[in-house]
Amino acid sequence: MREHRYSFEIPHSAARIWALFQDYDRWTEYSPVVKRVDVLWPGDEHHNGRLRRVIYPKPFGSEGSALELVHDVEPERGYTFTMISREPGNDQTGKIRLEPLGPNRTRFSFEERYNLTKRPWKWFEGYIYKFINKKNEESMRAAAQWLTDHPDFRPDLVDEQEAVGSARG
Repeated sequence: MREHRYSFEIPHSAARIWALFQDYDRWTEYSPVVKRVDVLWPGDEHHNGRLRRVIYPKPFGSEGSALELVHDVEPERGYTFTMISREPGNDQTGKIRLEPLGPNRTRFSFEERYNLTKRPWKWFEGYIYKFINKKNEESMRAAAQWLTDHPDFRPDLVDEQEAVGSARG
């Protein structure tokens, strides 16, 4: 079993980051590893039980897909997802957390656990996940930059304290 964790501060409110993460049509605008997200089952009003298919690019122009079940949702704070494998014992889990630090300051945390069980993939697990982890981190940093570059996205979710200070500056 392998595990990868990282976190960094994002200069936006947790509510605004949450809104972007729930807007699956926009994932392709900031993530180089997402071609499309299909919601197969919406889940409850907080997205618990949501089933989504994430389509991603593979080498030589082909596509792959990951079937993900979203659960343990805490609106504007985080969720857990399970990537459901065709093979028992091969499921992967991930967790996203948003921790407000102050007006328009949020600590973003991500963790993922995975375990490849079949050869030849098992032999290359370290290399495969080093690449995937790098792309995941790039995507999350790109999401933060996307919010900075698009102040028109959900301005109603910008924390008021900074919005007032910005108007004076």
